[in-house]
Amino acid sequence: QVQLVESGGGLVQAGGSLRLSCAASGGLFLNMAWHRQAPGSQRESVATISTAGSTTYAESVKGRFTISRDEVNSAKKTLYLQMDKLKPEDTAIYYCSANVVANPRAFWGQGTQVTVSS
Repeated sequence: QVQLVESGGGLVQAGGSLRLSCAASGGLFLNMAWHRQAPGSQRESVATISTAGSTTYAESVKGRFTISRDEVNSAKKTLYLQMDKLKPEDTAIYYCSANVVANPRAFWGQGTQVTVSS
């Protein structure tokens, strides 16, 4: 079955960097994305990457975050989010999501906590 497992979260000082990973397996993956949810806030899209490699970013992270992915094989990919110049307002639980061929629903990981101290 489709599985998405995030890792790489942690505590970092403002101005620092983290790289999140999302190990995706069990499907033929299409578009993939990172989202985040801060306490008391709705989940928001952070960055997306299409099968062709096109990327989009939320305005709040443009120039600081970079989404990328590696393909291990057709049913196994690793999605990354390189986060630089982190700010306290980037503190949130970060989730990866993916769409797969022949399934209309989006799949989600369990999330990884990112905390940025001032």
